[in-house]
Amino acid sequence: MKLFSSFIKELKIASRGFYFYIELFMAVLIVVIFLFAVPDNFNNKASEYLYLDMPNQASEVYLKAIAVEDLDGEAEAVKIEVDKKEKQASLYTTEDKEIYLLNSREDAEYLADKERKVAAVITMDSEQKLTYQYYLQGYESDKFKSLLKILHVESSETLETTMDSQDVRPLSTTSALSLSDKENMMPSVLVFNGALMGLFIIAAYIFLDKQEGVIKAYALTPSPVWHYLLSKIGVIMVTSIVSSFIVLLPIMKFKPDYLLLLALLISTAFFSSSLGLLIASFYRNIMEAFGAIYVFMMLMIIPNIAYLIPSWSPSFIKLIPSYQMLEGFKSVLLGNNDWAYVLTISEGFLIAGSILFMLSNSRYKKTLLR
Repeated sequence: MKLFSSFIKELKIASRGFYFYIELFMAVLIVVIFLFAVPDNFNNKASEYLYLDMPNQASEVYLKAIAVEDLDGEAEAVKIEVDKKEKQASLYTTEDKEIYLLNSREDAEYLADKERKVAAVITMDSEQKLTYQYYLQGYESDKFKSLLKILHVESSETLETTMDSQDVRPLSTTSALSLSDKENMMPSVLVFNGALMGLFIIAAYIFLDKQEGVIKAYALTPSPVWHYLLSKIGVIMVTSIVSSFIVLLPIMKFKPDYLLLLALLISTAFFSSSLGLLIASFYRNIMEAFGAIYVFMMLMIIPNIAYLIPSWSPSFIKLIPSYQMLEGFKSVLLGNNDWAYVLTISEGFLIAGSILFMLSNSRYKKTLLR
């Protein structure tokens, strides 16, 4: 009962301060941006820049073949910027790419070299054989380079037959669940706004209480230190849950399992808040602690970068706690009812958070008045 009274008191005090509304303001701002500025799905079409070094008659035949794949069957006259100059080009748009036909080899070389674009020059020799010269950037894999080597050696029919003959075994017999591009960004938002912000804000609460003398006054009361610390964590949990629901309800509506989401939000907020408490226990004010908090937050953001750039996924990021947060939130937002997986992650964060909280409690018993 005393713990609950302490929590209510801390919640009232926090609601009169600045930090309490940071997460709520961020949540409203994120909702506005995602509803009015972020499309449901991004344009994922690759852009290719080609120059045809061949006689006009052969070029016309080649362009007709490309036009067959174009969505409206004809080229669109466009202007592109090459070396700070506007150049005429023809644009063919297919289902998965945008093909720009350039008017000179120099333009293709410039775009590949300076603009890091995918460019190629297609040449026809005296024997009417096509030669494909690709400009690579240096980061392409050996498999990709090998694919380019055989792509124009074998006929497209042969390659298609070979691909169709491959034995494909689905990993799951259930229908695949997917998120739109906008929805796919939500796990990253939840990790940052719902969990990581707690790491910074709870440290700010502690230092603010030290500055205003609240801690010295609290030390004179019979309440144990862990009541004070757990009440602070409770405030962070409340703002984390409210801000997360503010973000998710307008965007995801009722697709996620909100009860499962609540369990994961509580456990991750408890973990990040306990970590924030432990870090703050080693410093006297927010300026001294800022460097350490910044380093920890940057470390926790690394899996978010890998999440948004799937081609970059080093194995070490799986050791960073925010990686498991991302996977857990994504599972919840997919609505696949994977209770066992999400509850296992939640249990792991509760255990880790409890260890950090006990260490923090031990530290604050010695340093609370310093």
